[in-house]
Amino acid sequence: MERYQTQAAARTVPIAQGGVMRGVYGWMGAGLALTAFVSLLTVSSPVLLQAILGNRILLYALLFGEVGLVLAISGAINRISATTAGMLFLAYAALNGLTMSTIFVVFTASSIASTFMVTAGMFGAMSLYGYVTRSDLTSWGSFLNMGLIGVIIAFAVNIFLHSPMISWVTSICAVIVFTGLTAYDTQKIKYQAAGRKGAIMGALTLYLDFINMFLAMLRLFGERR
Repeated sequence: MERYQTQAAARTVPIAQGGVMRGVYGWMGAGLALTAFVSLLTVSSPVLLQAILGNRILLYALLFGEVGLVLAISGAINRISATTAGMLFLAYAALNGLTMSTIFVVFTASSIASTFMVTAGMFGAMSLYGYVTRSDLTSWGSFLNMGLIGVIIAFAVNIFLHSPMISWVTSICAVIVFTGLTAYDTQKIKYQAAGRKGAIMGALTLYLDFINMFLAMLRLFGERR
């Protein structure tokens, strides 16, 4: 009897993991779709776009608001309901759509679309690898996190230096780091996420991996206006 219970539990684990991952990708897809919709809506409104581009205080308020929402979701995930977590995630995706609209001013629409498709292919391949591989990717964590810290520091420093070389190197490193994080985070979510709130947190993590990979690819290969 015990043996049959063990076999049943073993069959249930992949089913549960598959359900959580479907939730993760579903929420992530909804977040990306909302970001794209808000970005295109903002670009189509000259008044709204000018308000963002012409008011540095508003732009910084939006950026700090995004950081605040991410911290709020991550820090309060155990205390808030799944519905609240979902609303905060979608609010973050919409807010990110406002700031992401500025890329249409810098890059051509065709290069944004092509870079998005390439990024989607890379992300899909690495996320699939992270999900199906039997290798333990835990050892990647410390290396990737150190790389992420280095990218953030280099990006912050280059805000003042405006060095094309530092920007180019930072973008290459960012692509490598977020490509690796996609596989690492997918495996981590697969084994650790549970329930609707776990799916939302997993979606936020992979959403951030995708967006940052996309922006780094766009800085490297995007055709500027």
